[in-house]
Amino acid sequence: MSISESQIAKVLEGIKYPGYSRNIISFGLVKEVEVDGNDVRIRLAINSQDPSIPEQIKTEVEAAVAAVEGVGGVEIVMEAPAPKTPGIGSARAIPGVEHVIAVASGKGGVGKSTVATNLACALAQLGFRTGLLDSDIYGPSIPTMMGVKVKPRVLGDRLEPVPAHGVKLMSLGFLIEEDTPVIWRGPMIVKTLTQFVQDVNWAPLDFLIVDLPPGTGDAQLTLAQTIPVEGAVIVSTPQDVALIDAKKGSAMFGRLQIPVLGIVENMSYFRCPDCSSRHEIFGNGGARKEANRQGVRFLGEVPIEAGICTWGDKGVPIVVQEPESESAKAFLEIARAVQAAVATPAGSADRV
Repeated sequence: MSISESQIAKVLEGIKYPGYSRNIISFGLVKEVEVDGNDVRIRLAINSQDPSIPEQIKTEVEAAVAAVEGVGGVEIVMEAPAPKTPGIGSARAIPGVEHVIAVASGKGGVGKSTVATNLACALAQLGFRTGLLDSDIYGPSIPTMMGVKVKPRVLGDRLEPVPAHGVKLMSLGFLIEEDTPVIWRGPMIVKTLTQFVQDVNWAPLDFLIVDLPPGTGDAQLTLAQTIPVEGAVIVSTPQDVALIDAKKGSAMFGRLQIPVLGIVENMSYFRCPDCSSRHEIFGNGGARKEANRQGVRFLGEVPIEAGICTWGDKGVPIVVQEPESESAKAFLEIARAVQAAVATPAGSADRV
């Protein structure tokens, strides 16, 4: 009986990353599958602080593949992960902050800040010490979406982040009046963002989520040059016009040597509350296809739910207010996927 690579890949899709509902193919751990007659060779790249996880995955892969009818020998090659390339220029680590993740979009209006706030809250609910930096200087929305209007305390020459929903926050919106326009040139933006990164008492944090302004420009360049961004999460909607800009966002991070951890499809579908039928208002699956095209992870899809907007306007992310809602569960899955992405080789989502 002949064996195909696609047949083996299908088997590997049944193997979950320990502790998660997603499989090792979707996390990009399978780098290569080779079939030579009845012999199968699989190359895995797994980076985890827990040494038992790579061994567990290897054992499960060997057992699953060996059980396929017609398979003779099984060889598993464990590959050392590629070294991380945290940005360019004079980037330096933030003391006490382990992972810095940028949330970006190529255009406005796709729900980037909504994803950033709910991702931060979801990571906090999963037990990670989390911070959220609002770097959208021209339109800081995090204070409203997290329900905080106070000014941060100053200790010596440093700012204390403002706590909300278990997350440490910093935003220009805390320092200016709500209706005050920000009319700044590039150098002023660079100076402010640098201070928000280096002059705020973020530590200790497992994750610092950075909500970037839409598009490409000074904020993204400043972040790449001042802090070691470990990876970027690209937010898009299903429409072609949004996906075109998502491609540009991914290309920008590539030039800055910042890995793209994956793509989130926001406003993916609407679930009818009366009949539970699914309606793909803006189309569906575009972000997943784009993730496959780029060779990066598809982190998940978030449905259209009234509660996302309603509670966001009231300063309570839906992950906090309605944890059993479909969208809240989607954000939790995305948070788990992001955590797994930084625990495995960043940007390694080669397709079999």
